[in-house]
Amino acid sequence: MSISFCDMSMSFQQDVKEDIILKRAETGKVRGVKDDALIVAIDVGMEMNRGYCTTPDGRDIKPFKFDNSREGLDKLWGMAMASKNRFKCNEVIIGYESTGPYGEPLLHYLAKKSVKMVQVNPMHTKRLKELNDNSPLKTDDKDPRVIADIIKLGRALSIVIPEGDAAYLRRLNNSRERHVRERTALVNQLQQLVFLLFPEFKKVMKDIKCRTPLYILKKYPTPEAISVLDKHVLGEEMRKKSRGKFREPHAGMLINLAQNSIGIKEGVSGLSMDIRHILLQLEMLKTLIAEVEGEMEMALGRVSYSSKLLSIKGLGVVSVAGIIGEIGDFKNFKTRPEIMKLAGLDLYEISSGKMRGQRRISKRGRSLLRKILYYAAIQTIRKNGILHDYYTRLTDRGMKRMVALVAVSRKLLGIIYAIVRDDSEYSVDFEFTKRQVIKKAA
Repeated sequence: MSISFCDMSMSFQQDVKEDIILKRAETGKVRGVKDDALIVAIDVGMEMNRGYCTTPDGRDIKPFKFDNSREGLDKLWGMAMASKNRFKCNEVIIGYESTGPYGEPLLHYLAKKSVKMVQVNPMHTKRLKELNDNSPLKTDDKDPRVIADIIKLGRALSIVIPEGDAAYLRRLNNSRERHVRERTALVNQLQQLVFLLFPEFKKVMKDIKCRTPLYILKKYPTPEAISVLDKHVLGEEMRKKSRGKFREPHAGMLINLAQNSIGIKEGVSGLSMDIRHILLQLEMLKTLIAEVEGEMEMALGRVSYSSKLLSIKGLGVVSVAGIIGEIGDFKNFKTRPEIMKLAGLDLYEISSGKMRGQRRISKRGRSLLRKILYYAAIQTIRKNGILHDYYTRLTDRGMKRMVALVAVSRKLLGIIYAIVRDDSEYSVDFEFTKRQVIKKAA
């Protein structure tokens, strides 16, 4: 089965129309709280949490403390059930502020209970905190009360907990992202050390993180070690490592620069040791990243629709694994705007009177998902890429390149959503189909 143009690719005008609808939507929000519901608000901390039970009509109990242990979570559950019986409530809504990883054990504990779980945007908490008492005062007892007020107003967000392979892929994706950040930091440190020791090195080796420069730095860490080499020997080593990119002339240039280097002469042994340690760490990170990517590929093999996403030219194992891990179960999203909002790619504008503001993306969704889509979009706009023509049309209209790339990211996410939703294969000729549909409509 091949997905049709109507399902996975919309015209630019249709995107605009949909975005106008999106600005009026409250995707993922809890629409309201019933009068017979008990609201349990939690201010999450690393060691100690604070809970607060209240009802929409203002009946409540004093805020209480509980720690991140089995006994602490059981205490929370006991307080919630006691308050439910005391206030004769029929439903329990438990909400917390999104504050990193500290709420995850609590979240998984409550997932097994018969309660509705929601989360609150920290930005909303900050704003409502001052609105309530016209004071920037922040106390541990005040925070859960503010969270409860936001839930009462129906401004809390529903929670999606990844399960199975989607949860595993999210952990793998976070792990790989952390290793990549560590690698970037180490490469930056390496460049600083090499500049101190051998500033001229980059005149020959432009990209220090490539295989050949790393090999030379590992084997010959100082200008003195390079300066005494025979250019034929070094040239042959460089040729093999670079697969012909570097040859004897480059070796001769590097040796000449080493002989006349202005690098510092004091503490050379310490700098050499630092460089050696960084090179060892880079090798370890390379191994770890390869292991994570191997696990990603194995996990994708257990996801039924992953092969359909991998059929999209420009999407590889890392991109698809990251997208599935960040989104979780696609069935939780009924419309395209909902999934756009998750990625923070939903559009907004600030207008007043006759002044119409510039439309921007909200950036309030999952930042890592947005990053993955951005880099995937770069691959799809290359020559013969699936969205090359779309990107070209946008830039030809005068759209800035970065803005056009964001539009491509939105388009790509829409295609991915349609493929998974309809369990369909990607059609390589959808652009041709689109033009035919437009011609018939005209």
